[in-house]
Amino acid sequence: MRTILTKMLLRLCARLSLRTAHRLGAILGRALFAFSKDLRHSSEINLQLCFPDLSSDARTALARLSLIELGKTITETGPLWFWDKKRALGTIQQISGKAHLDAALAQNSGVLLALPHLGAWEMVGVYCSAHHPMTSLYRPPRMARLDTMVRQARERFGAQLVPTTTQGVRALYKALGKGELVAILPDQDPRDSGGLFTPFFGIPAYTMTLLARLAKKSGAPILFCYAERLPKGEGFHLHFIPANWDATQHDIEHNTQQINSGIEFCIKQCPAQYQWNYKRFRTQPEGEPSRYD
Repeated sequence: MRTILTKMLLRLCARLSLRTAHRLGAILGRALFAFSKDLRHSSEINLQLCFPDLSSDARTALARLSLIELGKTITETGPLWFWDKKRALGTIQQISGKAHLDAALAQNSGVLLALPHLGAWEMVGVYCSAHHPMTSLYRPPRMARLDTMVRQARERFGAQLVPTTTQGVRALYKALGKGELVAILPDQDPRDSGGLFTPFFGIPAYTMTLLARLAKKSGAPILFCYAERLPKGEGFHLHFIPANWDATQHDIEHNTQQINSGIEFCIKQCPAQYQWNYKRFRTQPEGEPSRYD
């Protein structure tokens, strides 16, 4: 039943204008803040850890805004998954740093796109796959019956999704070897698939090392990128920001920390649009208590 309702909601939102979808998302987000104790709690815990200098009232206000933006993330997914190329790309109002993307591609060593869960991160995939060959690391959704729909939506403009397996990692290296784009969401807890504890806003966070390893071994440049959601459903502003260090000259721990620092920089540009509800500090060193109890 949940799968059916989810598909219906996505298809319904795809019939709306972006402005109306975002209005609906804002209503949904306010409801999440009011009624979802778990989402509100995890958001406020994360903000307390990452922005300790903010007052309690300011953190609560930021948590509320973040859940409103989460609501928009949900309702804009239908348009971004089902609109045709012209209509979807027509929502992009501005692109900053495109010259960095072009310059990175011109090196012909592939490009690593680091996409934090910030703004309309699905929009980055839409734009990049519509213009360049792109391979993305993919973790299947919790509702397995949505898998086919998700894959078709994300691959419809030419992207290739690969699993978080040894075979998938080989596909990433192969794509970089052909000078193509590889997209990874680096701010997810890697669980058992490889990671180390490194600071995120000054707090030890179990962080994936895959992106750091790909950069060091392949020599491919890293670009941080996000799609800032513009107010009143006006569209999106894409940002491409080059990494400011040479990953081939440093060890994996240093590269992983620099990646977290790059993510922090992006988040600080529009902190309300980050998904603070995600339990980023869920994994703790052995013997340490949960951050979210």
